[in-house]
Amino acid sequence: MSTPVMQPQPGLGSGFPTLLRKELMRFWKVGFQTIAAPVLTALLYLLVFAHVLEDRVQVYGSIPYTSFLIPGLMMMSMLQNAFANPSSSLIQSRITGNLVFVLLPPLSHRQIFSAYLLAGIARGLCVGLSIWVVALFFTPLPPQNLLWVLAFAILACGIMASLGIIAGLWSEKFDQMAAFQNFLILPATFLSGVFYSIHSLPPFWQKVSHWNPIFYTIDGFRYGFFSVSDVSPWLSLAVVAGVFAVLCLCTLRLLASGYKLRN
Repeated sequence: MSTPVMQPQPGLGSGFPTLLRKELMRFWKVGFQTIAAPVLTALLYLLVFAHVLEDRVQVYGSIPYTSFLIPGLMMMSMLQNAFANPSSSLIQSRITGNLVFVLLPPLSHRQIFSAYLLAGIARGLCVGLSIWVVALFFTPLPPQNLLWVLAFAILACGIMASLGIIAGLWSEKFDQMAAFQNFLILPATFLSGVFYSIHSLPPFWQKVSHWNPIFYTIDGFRYGFFSVSDVSPWLSLAVVAGVFAVLCLCTLRLLASGYKLRN
């Protein structure tokens, strides 16, 4: 008597956990490069700027410049690494030809998006937490409102992870990816109040800064540490959440259409 063969049934399993684990392990196994290196870069910024400007720059009244600088460096590093994780993964998969192994399994565009998004957020948060721990050796910096800190950290990393997916889909070679990063991501993060309060800028450049969504991520993130900010934290939260929602919808639309993936 033959043994009945069990046929796999749709819905009993999902490739999402596997893809998510693959993206998480991709940066975790080279943590010296993906986590330790950004921490070292942020530490160098902190040493140089804090040493030069500690007694020369006044921010938010009585807040020391070193304390003011740390949340900005944390957010800048989180943004850059949240972007780098999905963008580098997609461009490497495209060039080496193994992107087909992501497209062949029965993964929906929502599952693919969620896996890359969560992995990018995870890398950004790991980098930010590591910088905060190292910065405690220089100055105590307990967050005054942890919920605000977490909300802006997750939303900001989500924005950059979504942008990283879009950049990875659009770029066909490393030159295009470098242009996306050097001419969009890097200026947006550096000119968003990482090293200064926008109230120290001339009125024209203050207005320009208000059009940079990255400014709201850093300003809201700082509010979680100091309960002081350049603009209302609720305005920052609304802007950041709105940008995140729009980018998620755009990214899902591109993945659903198979943009530069299925041709």
